[in-house]
Amino acid sequence: MSSLFSQIADIATRAPPMKRPISPLAGEMSGRTEGGVKERKPLRLALFSFFAVLLAVLLSTPASAAKIDDQFRTWLRNDLWPQARANGISKTTFDAAFDGIKPNLKLPDLVKPGEKATTPQKQHQAEFGSPGAYFAEKTVRAVTAGGRAREATNARTLASIEKRYGVPGEVLLAIWGRETGFGAAKMPYDAFEVLGTKAFMSTRKDFFRTELLAALEIVERGLAPVGAMKSSWAGALGQPQFMPTSFLKHAVDFDGDGRADIWNSTPDVLASIANYLVHYGWVKGRGWGFEVMVPESVSCSLEGPDQGKKISEWADMGIRRVGGKPFPASELKAEGFLLMPAGRSGPAFIATPNFYVLKQYNTSDLYALFIGHGADRIAHGDSNFAGSWGAVGGLHRSDIAALQRALEAKGYDVGSADGLPGFKTRRSIGIWQAKNGRAATCFPDTSLVAALR
Repeated sequence: MSSLFSQIADIATRAPPMKRPISPLAGEMSGRTEGGVKERKPLRLALFSFFAVLLAVLLSTPASAAKIDDQFRTWLRNDLWPQARANGISKTTFDAAFDGIKPNLKLPDLVKPGEKATTPQKQHQAEFGSPGAYFAEKTVRAVTAGGRAREATNARTLASIEKRYGVPGEVLLAIWGRETGFGAAKMPYDAFEVLGTKAFMSTRKDFFRTELLAALEIVERGLAPVGAMKSSWAGALGQPQFMPTSFLKHAVDFDGDGRADIWNSTPDVLASIANYLVHYGWVKGRGWGFEVMVPESVSCSLEGPDQGKKISEWADMGIRRVGGKPFPASELKAEGFLLMPAGRSGPAFIATPNFYVLKQYNTSDLYALFIGHGADRIAHGDSNFAGSWGAVGGLHRSDIAALQRALEAKGYDVGSADGLPGFKTRRSIGIWQAKNGRAATCFPDTSLVAALR
């Protein structure tokens, strides 16, 4: 630091004197300096001031990478280790997990020491595209073709898992394919680097701290060695992409080797996925849902898992399966839920409770629909939705968030003003549209954003 001061002083000392202005501003007295002081060397003073300000800025800016590394080590030693020790983690495990680990500053959603969390400006936010883009044929077919190719190879394993857990093999294959391309996707990150970084300096420190402690428990219990703890950029482990807490709750040793290996054992991977779904309420013998035609007389605002009806009641309202197929007799007295991911601008479905179990794997209607649709195609062949996805989307997430806040101000429940139009936002839009003499589409568009601003 003293050398920096010396450099600043040296630069200022060597600066040449500045000549006086050739002519004063109008109204000023020529040849007079402020306060009658003799001529100074203004540039030297200006440089001293400039470098003093620069130094102050340097001292107040967020810590450098080296500084953050030091702070991270202090946090590990003084903050995380006492809790890990209280949780039964040995010093040997703790030191092995963090040997050579430094914060990865390239991970998203970080808040560096000395900084505050910021919200991206509107123009920098991602556009919300049409839901139909999620079902690009190339993406879906990679899962369905890959699933069918592995169905025969793993037939005995899948049959055994379905017998024990009641989850159809095609559902497990669809999730496996979607999550990691049937294990082909590489897990390039060290789980302790990712989880440690995020527990130390992310926008969701508490969540990742819990997951980090769970990762340490995995190693401590001998469920996986430190070197096997490879993850995604979010800290999800193995081929099913389980967070560490999910691993501890749901990972299964199905191949009988004494260890639940979700990184390398296909039976363990598939059975662990099934166990996860059962934990969240998978109903044996029911599918995920049916694509349907919804007449105009049925409001799209009836969507949602909290507005269920017997499937026979939906049928009585005029809702029909696509292709003229009847609903299975076994389903008529069971509960179903209207699902319209793009409102009136896309395919519609009657979902079963199993759809919302799939949604527990990834809290997205589109994800759960992708898995259900992919499973159907693995089991019955590649046929697309009967309904087409309209040209919706293209709004900034900030526009949708503004719309959601406007609806909230009017008393509507949109779930969360996060810029993503979930079912609560969609049906609130439909109710508002109907009350204001508009055709209920149950999906945000440019005119709606403008009307609600």
